Parts: sequence; structure tokens; C-alpha cells
Amino acid sequence: MRPLPNNLVFREGVQVMRMDLHTHTEVSHDCRTRLRDIPAWMLRTNTRVIAVTDHDQQRGGPELARIVIDLGLDDRLSIIPGEEVTTSEGELIGLFLRERIPPGLTPEETVSEIKAQGGLVMLQHGFDPLKRYRLKPEATRRIADSVDIVETFNSRVSRHHWNLVAAAWARERNLPVCAGSDAHTLRDIGEAWVETPFRVIYSPADLLAALREGIVAGKWTHPVYAYGRKQWRTLNGRFRRDGEGQQG
Repeated sequence: MRPLPNNLVFREGVQVMRMDLHTHTEVSHDCRTRLRDIPAWMLRTNTRVIAVTDHDQQRGGPELARIVIDLGLDDRLSIIPGEEVTTSEGELIGLFLRERIPPGLTPEETVSEIKAQGGLVMLQHGFDPLKRYRLKPEATRRIADSVDIVETFNSRVSRHHWNLVAAAWARERNLPVCAGSDAHTLRDIGEAWVETPFRVIYSPADLLAALREGIVAGKWTHPVYAYGRKQWRTLNGRFRRDGEGQQG
């Protein structure tokens, strides 16, 4: 086995890390990123914290966390179990979930399910009118008081303008902000991030404290280009896996 990378980054003598709170894996219907490939990529990119937010599935996060523990990396990498839930009026993200939340509930019911598990409600790409499954504006207004975190940099919105709209909405409510790559390939993970002093994230309180000290940043990619790149990366990854199988 190749030695795992361990890219350490320091700012003014303090070790810092990146957090990406919106990623997808092979557990999502539209993603092929293998769970076992993620830890090495996280170390390589200094993305020490990710939230696994597969579409209407929660098991990806716990499965990846077990892989991290088996590799002896749980003192370096933090995996937040989450889910991008399809409500009756668009998508919402729940973080720190212990169980899957079924799709099709109202936004209010989904929020209640997240809170009942001790989780955090994250509003993601909710202000981009071209996002097919965005949370409807009227639903956003109804659950506004229950939102814990706002994604103010999403790498896959149709225009960067919508990230700025989300940031303004969060400022008006004094809410913590985060970034999410909305990764659907391995190399997308970490393309949007919050940089913050290094720590292991165990709980919602740990995450909120890290966000308060963090700086949001990222790389925005036009959705058309992002789709084409996803197809290329998926195809290229499949060829690589086939080659590994033939060599074995």
C-alpha cells in the first residue's frame, strides 16, 4: 500500500484545516465516489472535516467513519454523518444524524426529525432559482427560525451571485455560515471550504465553534462545465479501477 499523505498547513504558527460540509459518495444514486478512497484525498487536500450528505441516505457517514477508525486516522479526520433530505418542497441538509430521515416529509416535519436526533439544520443552495430541488422560498421563510447553519459558498450554484444572497440572508439573522463543494466526484471534495484552526469535531457544539473561528472560501465552477468534468472524472475513474482489477 502507498503511504498516506498528510498535508499539514500552518498560518502564523497555528495548524489550520479545511471543512467541507456538503459531499456525496457512492451511497448517493448519482455519485460513484468510493468511501474507501476518501480518507487519502482528505489528507492530501487538508480537508480534515467533511459532512457526508448523500441524497436521502444517512449510512454513508457512519460507514466512512468506521473506515477512518480502521485506518487509525480518527485523530486527524472528522466525519459528520448527514443527509440531503428531499422534502415535499425541496431539499434540506441534516447534520449529526443517527438515523435516516425519509424523503417526502414537509420541511417542518423534516426539521423536527433532524432536531429530534440532536442534529443541525443546514440550508444549502436554497437561493439559486435554477437549482431543481432547492427549498422553495415560502418554505425557507417558514423554517427560517429553525435553521442552524447557512451554506454561503456552494461550488455548484448557477451563479456566484446566489452565494452572496445566502451570505446576506445569514448575516441578517446572525447565523453561522459554511461552505460545501456539493461534490459528486472524489476530486470535487474540498473545492469549497471553511478554513479554521485544527481540531477534531465530535459534536454539533464543536462544529459551531469551529465555524465561528473560520473563513469561508472556495472555487466556483459553472454547472455546465462541472457536469462535463464529472462525466470525465467518473469515466476516468472507472478505467483506473478496471486497470487495477486486471493487474490483480
